[in-house]
Amino acid sequence: MHAGKVWLVVLGLFSLFPLHAQAFQFQDVVDKAKSKAGSAYEAPARIPDFMADLSYDDYQSIRFDPSKSLWREASSRFQVMLIPAGKFYTRPVSINVVDSEGVHSQAFDKGLFNVEDPELRKRVPADLGYAGLKLTFPFDGKDVANQFLVFAGASYFRGVSKDTAFGLSARGIAVDTGLPSGEEFPDFTEFWLERPAKNSDHIRVYALLDGPSLTGAYQFTVYPGEPTRVDVKARLFFRDAIELLGLAPLTSMFYYGEHTPRPLGEWRPQVHDSDGLLIHDDATGEWLWRPLMNPERLATSFHQVKRVGGFGLVQRDREFRHYEDLEARYERRPSAWVSTEEDWGKGNVALVEIPTNDETNDNIVAFWSPDGQVAAGTTRELEYSIRFGGPDVAPHPGARVVNTFVGAGDRIGGGDQAGAYRILVDFAGGSLAELGPDVPVVSKVTGGEGVEVLEHFVERVEPENLWRLSILARPAPDRILQLRGFLMADDEVATETWSYALPPGTGLRAEP
Repeated sequence: MHAGKVWLVVLGLFSLFPLHAQAFQFQDVVDKAKSKAGSAYEAPARIPDFMADLSYDDYQSIRFDPSKSLWREASSRFQVMLIPAGKFYTRPVSINVVDSEGVHSQAFDKGLFNVEDPELRKRVPADLGYAGLKLTFPFDGKDVANQFLVFAGASYFRGVSKDTAFGLSARGIAVDTGLPSGEEFPDFTEFWLERPAKNSDHIRVYALLDGPSLTGAYQFTVYPGEPTRVDVKARLFFRDAIELLGLAPLTSMFYYGEHTPRPLGEWRPQVHDSDGLLIHDDATGEWLWRPLMNPERLATSFHQVKRVGGFGLVQRDREFRHYEDLEARYERRPSAWVSTEEDWGKGNVALVEIPTNDETNDNIVAFWSPDGQVAAGTTRELEYSIRFGGPDVAPHPGARVVNTFVGAGDRIGGGDQAGAYRILVDFAGGSLAELGPDVPVVSKVTGGEGVEVLEHFVERVEPENLWRLSILARPAPDRILQLRGFLMADDEVATETWSYALPPGTGLRAEP
């Protein structure tokens, strides 16, 4: 081959692979995380106290000017809005841009923000720092910059799809969540934004994690749409032993719902960002649905699976009339589904439910917990995907739980058994949708320790094309009412497994 033609081929290869791919890579973050893990943890510097003590309204009044978004001048489909430190965000982060010219640090620029109050604007420090970033994409037209992914606070990030609104969050890691010893919140301390090509369908973000017990390197490859998919690659380095490690954690809010009492004075029928935990065991094929609770006391449950195929916090109820909230629009809150192609080994999907007296607290956490304590000095690598979107983000093939209703089992419509509960579980979809009214559908129900299952049977709810499982069960005094149930048709499992745990003191009946 002629030498000139060889150079043309080489130049062609460079045009296919951007120069910034060589300027900065995931391994660079890994090297930083590994180096940090070899030394003692140093907490990041905090912002001035008066910025942390701002009222919510004052902090919200410090608004980023969208006309100054990163990459706006090039009409990029992906743009970046920056978040000021303040209020909840007391530890600034470093933000860098990776492009064809190398890696560029984004110094804090007070001029990027509009502040209505002149006195507050004067007091905002010129070196305050950023709390995080918001990614935008034109869901609603080429001239619209819709926010779809936000990184801010500890290792939190929130995502939405084209047709949902912000609600639940994901996290990089959870450490000792729900333990009496207290939870540790490692921080994403530095970000690198890889500038995408003008018409790219994805964007890549790198993040450095640092906390007292561990460091970590993260790569997020993000595809906005319906759903929005985030492919996560992480490498973790453990400074200290961790009793309860939470991988791919999701955080949400459940105040009350259809199967819980409505708090005194509340007029809205339901208030929650998610209404259930869904788990898929890839080894057995079982899908398990666990309605969420707002317990009287902290509650942690562990759901063992042979091989985790996926898990997620899901907002199944999409009816506005079930919330009647024009501001919060809970029916539009996204679901999140975590899936992995690799075998994460033995472990459990953990669910932590924290008592809350209002809807401002994220009181629900779900994560994968590997068996055993994590030893100091070890490392771990993992890859997984998170899908943010409607309730169909999970590839669920069968009939699903659509309603759970709970009441006393010793009154008209419930039964005549003192101390018992009447539970109604509605299933819809899958093979059940094609069954005629005369097809025999059989219920399978089991109770946990100290639970007496008095009866269970199945009825067809013809107006809604549902199949209703009715259960009468009685727990021992001061014991949790634990139940599992599913439906069978033609000697085959026809539904997911409904799993329920009702602690004492829920207000659903008079306590002895």
